[in-house]
Amino acid sequence: MSDSYLRYVPSNPHFQPTQDDAVAATALLRSLLPQAQAVNSTFYENIEFVDAGGNWSGVHCPACGTDAEAWWDDAVSEAAETQFSSLMVQARCCGATVSLNELRYGWPVAFASFVLEAENPSSAGLSAPQLEKLASVLGCLVREIPAHL
Repeated sequence: MSDSYLRYVPSNPHFQPTQDDAVAATALLRSLLPQAQAVNSTFYENIEFVDAGGNWSGVHCPACGTDAEAWWDDAVSEAAETQFSSLMVQARCCGATVSLNELRYGWPVAFASFVLEAENPSSAGLSAPQLEKLASVLGCLVREIPAHL
């Protein structure tokens, strides 16, 4: 059996909420997605790639629009060698300097040092007002990443 997740990460990969804000955001998400099997928050020591699992559907360069899959994996591997201390890379398609976090992904993914996650939420995602409320509690803009594992 496969599982679905709704993952929420700060738009800024380096941002981590306070412990109290993370607890409040976890409680809020639990109330917004009452059917979820579990709701958890995770702080990472370093930035991590937060993927969409089986929902992956490609990546394009934001500078020239070219399919970036041919060089994306190598760029991510190189950035991982330094624990993603910098997400800036030179696009191998056009030479532009771009952030791995700002590439045009076919399905939402992100790089983050904090993740709030609902397991099997029985929902396609939060509404815009709900996302705004979650962002307010966390103290940052958030990205929603639907994942299927």
